[in-house]
Parts: sequence; structure tokens; C-alpha cells
Amino acid sequence: MGFDVDLFVIGAGSGGVRAARIAADYGARVMVAEEFRIGGTCVIRGCVPKKLLVYASRFADDFEDAAGYGWSVGETTFDWPSLVAAKEKEITRLSAAYRANLERSGAAIVEERARLEGAQAVRLASGRLVTAKHILVATGARPDYPLAIPGVEHAISSNEIFDLETFPNRLLVAGGGYIGVEFASLFAKLGADVTLTARASNILRSFDEDMREGLRDALSRAGVKFRFGCLPTHVEKRGAALEVTLSDGETLVVDQFLNAVGRRPNTEDLGLEKAGVALDAVGAVKVDAYSQSSVGSVHAVGDVTNRLNLTPVAIREGHAFADTVFGGKKVAVDHRNVPSAVFTTPEIGAVGLTEAQARARHRVVDIYRANFTPMKATLSGRPERTIMKIVVDGETDRVLGVHILGHEAGEMAQLLGIAIKMGATKADFDATVALHPTAAEELVTMRKRAGRYERAEDESAYVP
Repeated sequence: MGFDVDLFVIGAGSGGVRAARIAADYGARVMVAEEFRIGGTCVIRGCVPKKLLVYASRFADDFEDAAGYGWSVGETTFDWPSLVAAKEKEITRLSAAYRANLERSGAAIVEERARLEGAQAVRLASGRLVTAKHILVATGARPDYPLAIPGVEHAISSNEIFDLETFPNRLLVAGGGYIGVEFASLFAKLGADVTLTARASNILRSFDEDMREGLRDALSRAGVKFRFGCLPTHVEKRGAALEVTLSDGETLVVDQFLNAVGRRPNTEDLGLEKAGVALDAVGAVKVDAYSQSSVGSVHAVGDVTNRLNLTPVAIREGHAFADTVFGGKKVAVDHRNVPSAVFTTPEIGAVGLTEAQARARHRVVDIYRANFTPMKATLSGRPERTIMKIVVDGETDRVLGVHILGHEAGEMAQLLGIAIKMGATKADFDATVALHPTAAEELVTMRKRAGRYERAEDESAYVP
């Protein structure tokens, strides 16, 4: 049977674009459909614009700290519309670069919605039917607020917060995950009065406990007010402001209410069920190690699969898919020991198992920990701490995880990811000469074990 294209990609985000480009390099005829802006969540309304705002938020501390180093900065002012305009200019440039790379690869771009009309056909919003030997779903995920509370339509999500016309002097954030704490941190640093509510008893559920506690304390010092075990129950518009009632009965008056409770895979109205593609309980496309769905000609990568929702993972999955299907080599992505970061101030960088995960999976676990004042704060006088933790298999000496809270923690985690992926031991860390004076030198000078945990032979192990 003849097909219009060899590969039809739905979604021009990081994963879809990478898959399209690599497939085209292998000689495949590729078409990519995108209904919004080329670049996807990360480039347009995710990690890139967020990191730009994070950089902007850190200047407040820099100006204040400068006095300790002999500088007189003088009066400073912040202009939100200028930042929004500069951000928009940069993501427009990046979106154009993504488009240019796709076009250079030979892939055709259609800027409209697409949905499956079967296992090997796609219907565009214009009505055009395109047949494809393979279909790749790379539609990502979207913000989701699972609580159907009155007035929730007045809330905004991470999609809208980047383009607010007016800076929210009073901001309520619902959700203690990545998105919630990052926006709470940056808006507090920019001068907003920020309250964060979360159902749990602490932030960042999947991170190491020491990092969670350290970041919570740091954000509290920065002015973020936490309301744990508490969520909004009612939102009412009061002129230009919002009156939000919380589950503990208190009422807050804020300028904006940011919904950062969760995200859901973008699979609605894509025709997936009609094509026989299996979805899981949250609507994610079920795939095997090679990103193939329950239908052999339909594949999926990135957040729409809800495996490990990070942009570099989506890119790696898209590349591996193209290698497997069009390059003649079966490539599966290893989702273990993937570095991650939370771009708060201070930031968290992590790779590998947390202490709790290690103790559940390994019989003997050794913990090494450092907690110190970073060198920059000695003259600035800022009350901040850097926290580092190394988690080690007590039987093999292999490093299972490293967790850092402090300046440039994300940069350190990326490099540590190489060592941990290669199976480095604590002895390898110890044998590495320190680079002084740096915060990172603590990673190779920690000698005193902070704790050893041994599980009894007959104690069952729980693997989260």
C-alpha cells in the first residue's frame, strides 16, 4: 500500500521535532502538524521562559549582596512589561530556529490540528486526509486542576502566567510540585506577596527529604507563606482582585491565583481510542520500551506517555524512536539516573535515588551529608545554606544518588549524572582531587559517614 508520508508527527515540541528531523535524515518522508506554536511547551511556555524569569528574579539578591563586596548600586526598579517583552522576543527567536531546522531537514509543516482517522491515517482540521506508514503522537501535556471548585475559571495556569499584562503583587499558588515552587520562588524574589497551598505536608514529594526541608526553609526566608494540608475551595471575582476561600476556612484576597496542582497528557479528541490505541488511567498513551503503542503503526514520546516528564527525556525518546523505526537499529531509552533540577532560588539538582528510595531497595545504605554557608554569603551576610547529600550502597560502595541544594545545583547535577551513569563508587569520588574554592569540592571531600541503615534479611523491600 502506498502512503502519503512515511511518518506523520502530531505535535512540534522538543520530542516531536527531534523525531521528525532524525527520521528525515534517514530519508523518510515526514510531515509535522502543530496547532499552536512550533517549539512546544518547553520553548514557548515552559522551561525556557521560566528560566529567563528565574534569572530576572535573582538580580534582587545580587543588588542587595553587592554592598557586602564594596559596591553601591543605588536605587533599583523592576519593570514587568519589559521582562515579558524580552522573554517573548527570545522564545520567538527559538521557535523560528525550530521551524528552520525542521524545514532544513526536509520535513513538511502544517500549522493546524490533527487527529487520527485510523491506525495509518490522520485528518487535519482543514479536512485533508493524510495517510502515513507511521504516526508519532508527541502532543505533550497540559495544566490540569482536578478539583472542580466554584470559580476555578478565574485561576490561571503556567500557560498564561508568562504573559500577564500586570505584575501580580499578591499571588496565590496551588500546588507544591516543580511548577508551583518555581513560580512561588521567582515571584517572591521579584517582589510579590506569595502564598503557596498544598495538599501534602511539604513541597516536592518525589525529592530527597533533606532537600525538601532545606528548600522549604529557604523559600520561607524569602517571604513565601506556606499553607500545607490546605487547598482552595472557592474563588470569587472582586473587581480586579480575587477572593479565594481555603479549606481551613480562611479567605485570601489576591491579584492572581496560579493553578499548579498537576498536568494531564494531551490525548483528548485525538482519535486514539477510535484507532485502538490503549491509554492508561490518566489518559497517557501506553508504550513499550521503543515508544510503540498497542497499535504497531502508532508511537508516542514525551509527556503524552507520562513516563518521565522532562524535555531532554522527550528529545532522547524522539531520537531513539527514529533510530529504531527508520534507522534500522533498535534503541531503547534508559530512564534511570536522569539528572533533574528545580530552578528555585536556591535551586535543587539531583540524580539517582533519594535516601528513602535507596533504603527501600538496598539492604545497606550509607549516607554522607554536608551543610554549610556558601562562600558568597560570608561577605554578603545573606542567611543561606548549601546542603549536599551522597547516597551510597553500603555493600558495593556504588554511588546511588547525589542531591544538592544551592547555587548552580542544576549544573552540578548534570556532571554528576555522567559519573553515576558510569557506576562511580564513593572511593572514586574520594580519589578525585578537589577544586578549591568551590562548593562542588564538598562532593569529593565528604569522608565522615552521616548514617548507615541496614535492613534485616527477612524484611521485605518496597520499591516505589
